Amino acid sequence: MIGTDFPQSFPLVDSVQLEIFKHLFSSVAEEMGITLGRTAYSPNIKERRDYSCALFLGDGRMLAQAAHIPVHLGAMPASVRSALTHSAPFQPGDIIALNDPYLGGTHLPDITLVSPIFMESDHPAFFVASRAHHADIGGMSPGSMPLSTDLFQEGIIIPPIKLVEGGVTNEAALALIVRNSRTPEERHGDLSAQQASHAVGERRLREIIERYSLEEVNHQAEALIAYAGRLTRAMLSDLPTGVYSYEDVLDDDGITNERIPIRIKVTLQDGSLTADFTGSSSAVAGSVNAVVAIVHSAVGYVVRCIAGESLPMNHGVFEPLKIVVLSGSVLDPGPPHAVAGGNVETSMRIVDVLYGALAQALPDQIPAASQGTMNNLTFGGIDPSTGRSFAYYETMGGGSGAGPETDGASAIHCHMSNTLNTPIEALEMAFPVRVHRYARRRGSGGEGIHQGGDGIERELEFLAPATLTILSDRRQQPPYGLSGGKPGTCGENRLRRAGSVEDEILPGKVSCRVESGDVLRIHTPGGGGWGQISEKSES
Repeated sequence: MIGTDFPQSFPLVDSVQLEIFKHLFSSVAEEMGITLGRTAYSPNIKERRDYSCALFLGDGRMLAQAAHIPVHLGAMPASVRSALTHSAPFQPGDIIALNDPYLGGTHLPDITLVSPIFMESDHPAFFVASRAHHADIGGMSPGSMPLSTDLFQEGIIIPPIKLVEGGVTNEAALALIVRNSRTPEERHGDLSAQQASHAVGERRLREIIERYSLEEVNHQAEALIAYAGRLTRAMLSDLPTGVYSYEDVLDDDGITNERIPIRIKVTLQDGSLTADFTGSSSAVAGSVNAVVAIVHSAVGYVVRCIAGESLPMNHGVFEPLKIVVLSGSVLDPGPPHAVAGGNVETSMRIVDVLYGALAQALPDQIPAASQGTMNNLTFGGIDPSTGRSFAYYETMGGGSGAGPETDGASAIHCHMSNTLNTPIEALEMAFPVRVHRYARRRGSGGEGIHQGGDGIERELEFLAPATLTILSDRRQQPPYGLSGGKPGTCGENRLRRAGSVEDEILPGKVSCRVESGDVLRIHTPGGGGWGQISEKSES
């Protein structure tokens, strides 16, 4: 039996039953994700699985999530809270859509849908939510990840609106959203896939309630959230008490060449963790500003990694955490600052500084820095074979950091990303490009007793004119090693124009026009090494 730390009025809970319900609740979100991936239109969602699903209580607390995208899931509670604030009252059949980063979103390509589920009252008993990265939602460049200087350049901004009300689709709102995309049919299909996933989530949850009763399900939900809080506090209590600081930088914001410091002071005390980002850069002109929800995602992700897989990921995990960010900083910029890159690049650096600080408390547990970037690539134009617009988005893997016990993994998506790659066959079938090379970037991992993982080499030839945008980092500042391990190798972006024999070195963040026959080469960073090689040779 567990429950000794619950309030006296809280009944004891059988530990076996609690484990069963942990998996039952998670299965709702997992099946939502399977449905979304199988019914989506775009390669980014169907092939790369750039989406996330979660289950919430009626008051907006997260109850369960699937093992999808870390940067999405810690931020989705903000979307549900925003829906509760701006879209109530609800009725059965409602679906709220939003992507506004300053009203619960992260960046504009991530469209979140939120659906209330009613049981025995006029108030929602639960919510299901999905977030999917749509390959184009308008803005100044195809793929909607531009080198922007304000939010309005990044695409259509959707405040919390009822896309479906009482089971009836708001056709005007839907038409407005898809018309602002360069690929409207794809947007319509992906939004329909998200809606289908919600129908599956509601059906599965109702089956659980029918089997166990609403009272029992609510009882187990409250117990699971309390249990997650207990486990998190117990784990944090076992960490060495103290204050640990670290600093790392982003290469630039794509507008100026100034490095952007991210600073953290982690305080571990009495079963709690305070992550204080005071001293980080002020908001910048480019798009690497990150909203506060992203900071919460990154901190929650690191805590989950330290705690292990047995920790249920729900609202309880965040209760012992305190996060301090200053308004007007790069981590809380305020509208209308651009944020397209903050979700993907700054989130990775937040993880790096958190691990850098915690390595001082846990030197025998924390790995070196992984590649520290998602290597975002977007391109789009008109396909000459069809006469229709196309837009593509992907992130690329790299090397993970070596740890005290193992080498880092190579050619893998790390930390706040968790997507797959786009298969070469799917990429070449859907878009006018040819893949010349897709390989491990051997030797790019940092040296050490344990070697950092290698990055990848990706080479694309464009078969039609297109607008190309890259948002990447760790092109100047390498991923750090730990305990004497060497840093990983920086990434590199190159473009060889058709007919040329020399490559042009591209900046880490760039937007340019490419022509048929141009070849893009992206080499992603390796992970940092762990431990001094001299120690290895002496042992």
